Amino acid sequence: MRSSPLSIGVLEAGRPWPLGATFDGGGVNFAVFSAHATQIQLCIFDESGEKELARLSLPEFTDQVWHGYLPGAQSGLVYGYRAFGPHAPERGHRFNSHKLLIDPYARQFTGSFRWSSAHFDLEANSGSINKQDNAQDTYKAVVIDDDFDWEDDHPPAIPLSDSILYETHVKGFTMRHPDVPGHLRGTYEGFSSRQAISHLRKLGVTAVSFLPVHQSIPEQSLVERGLTNYWGYNTIGFFAPDVRFCVADPVPEFKYMVKRLHSAGIEVILDVVYNHTAEGDHTGPTLSFRGLDNHSYYHLRPGDLRLYENFTGTGNSVNLHHPRALQLVMDSLRYWVTEMHVDGFRFDLAVTLARNAAGFDPHSSFFNCLRQDPVLARVKLIAEPWDIGLGGHQTGRFPLGWSEWNDRYRDTIRAFWVRETPHRGEVAARIAGSHDLFHQHGRKPQASINFITAHDGFTLHDLVSYNAKHNEANGENNQDGSTDNKSWNCGVEGPSTLLAINALRSRLKRALLATLFISQGMPMLLGGDELGRSQSGNNNAYCQDNDISWYEWQEGDESFVAFIAKMTALRRRYRQLRSTHWLHGATTSAGVKDITWLNREGTVMTPAQWEETGTHVLGILFGAEAVEDLTVLVLMNAESSDWAFPLPEGKWKVMLDTTHYPEKTTDPMEGWLAIKARSFVLLELV
Repeated sequence: MRSSPLSIGVLEAGRPWPLGATFDGGGVNFAVFSAHATQIQLCIFDESGEKELARLSLPEFTDQVWHGYLPGAQSGLVYGYRAFGPHAPERGHRFNSHKLLIDPYARQFTGSFRWSSAHFDLEANSGSINKQDNAQDTYKAVVIDDDFDWEDDHPPAIPLSDSILYETHVKGFTMRHPDVPGHLRGTYEGFSSRQAISHLRKLGVTAVSFLPVHQSIPEQSLVERGLTNYWGYNTIGFFAPDVRFCVADPVPEFKYMVKRLHSAGIEVILDVVYNHTAEGDHTGPTLSFRGLDNHSYYHLRPGDLRLYENFTGTGNSVNLHHPRALQLVMDSLRYWVTEMHVDGFRFDLAVTLARNAAGFDPHSSFFNCLRQDPVLARVKLIAEPWDIGLGGHQTGRFPLGWSEWNDRYRDTIRAFWVRETPHRGEVAARIAGSHDLFHQHGRKPQASINFITAHDGFTLHDLVSYNAKHNEANGENNQDGSTDNKSWNCGVEGPSTLLAINALRSRLKRALLATLFISQGMPMLLGGDELGRSQSGNNNAYCQDNDISWYEWQEGDESFVAFIAKMTALRRRYRQLRSTHWLHGATTSAGVKDITWLNREGTVMTPAQWEETGTHVLGILFGAEAVEDLTVLVLMNAESSDWAFPLPEGKWKVMLDTTHYPEKTTDPMEGWLAIKARSFVLLELV
């Protein structure tokens, strides 16, 4: 519950730190960075955020920080800023005091956001300064008290090698869950419900990787088409949990969700969007950063400071080369770890965060700050290792301590099972952890985040149900989204009633995920894939806050949930599948090779055979790392015909066969094994 703010007094000098609005029990200190403003006004509103009660000029300016202290102010106070200064876009300045600005350090938002012409700093027709006041159409910040009873909460601190990520959306996960109370569906509290957590534990995942939960707003173009930014990659508040997912009070509800997940041994990883903000390009709205200090926060185009460098495809790029922009991001990260108890971050378009005038810098200040920070050095750091700028694809070039989304893994394993195109050498490299990409500077296999599907693209079911994207619902004439999906409809585009088609699709899905869970590195499962979730062929459902994106629980395939649970259990059972060192065929302490690659005749692969195309039968023998370990044999037949595979010497027990599930119980065997077309088999030496 919020406290009621006291009557408005007179601003005292206060302190230039910490940035943001800080309640100390006796009042609130306000501090906001702007190197180029001539004056900053603190605007105070009633509890609803509708009525402006006062405007008070921050009295002090220290080290480019405007600050003041309001005695008697309480948590619950609603506020915003107005910034005065030059409106000179040609010099990179866009000050306009008619715009109410959101505090970049706001911990909580209130009110609602409505698109209107008042948000823009220039008149649409004349190009003159727009003097409309946007206060009634924008969010306001709320002063909060961070007090929360965490009890004995502590981070699960699961090693990278033991981690299994589950990428999901706070709202979509429970929005149609029949056992979650209706008023909690789609919320932080719904995600922390017993039913939701029970499902995650059943799967055996160790961490939820949430799509963005920072406060965001939908783009105007989407709203005009009757859509919204469901994924949330349009951030305007780097410290505030999105009010879309709360019942009443977002901060304590988010904290409670984290505490509940931790108590179940599940970590929380946030997808964070620090590469750009919701203010768009030079024609976009003035909401916060642009109005406070446009020249400092953004990469502006050399030679024409009216325009923005667009490394992100969203119109602007945050300039972490500037020390105050870098401080903003670092302060935000620390806040989410120390106050919200999250366990790690996945950085959207992470290349942008390390750009300077010369391009991507693997030794950037951002990387250096993270590595030495005593709070952030211990959490999981995951990069989406690309952006759309020149030299934007940087997979494998991130520093020690980072893991990276491995799109080469995704494309290769899809192509192997679904399209039968890559040579076996490429497949082996990806399964073995992508040593060619990640071995530099002593990095380990866990630098590779392996995935078959992610939020951006086809779901697993759609991957084997559609040859082409079907994004018509997005209102862009099916022009958005990738055309290179490496998918196959198995003979029928979309849903089918043919038993043979559906059986083939199920077999391929099991084979794809079985390969994921035996691969070196860190596996990531797309939430909803275990339920057979389809987006009807939409491979860019970022704007679909509806049945296209929400999980369909009542029609979910429980046998597939059980299959994934078995795969995660097998990954835990066999240490070789999650090794912390590279497997090169070296002799282990048990006196055997750590890995041996077998051709379709069951003999060791020759150098020439690695480069062969058109043959897609492969065996992998994982040797025992220690005497007490078990020896594992994986057989993959991605071809359209069955194959009799000669087994290595000894008796072998089938632990998993993706031809059907649940698989039939078999006695230990020797000699050879018939592998069905497009099937994966895992055996254990007994």
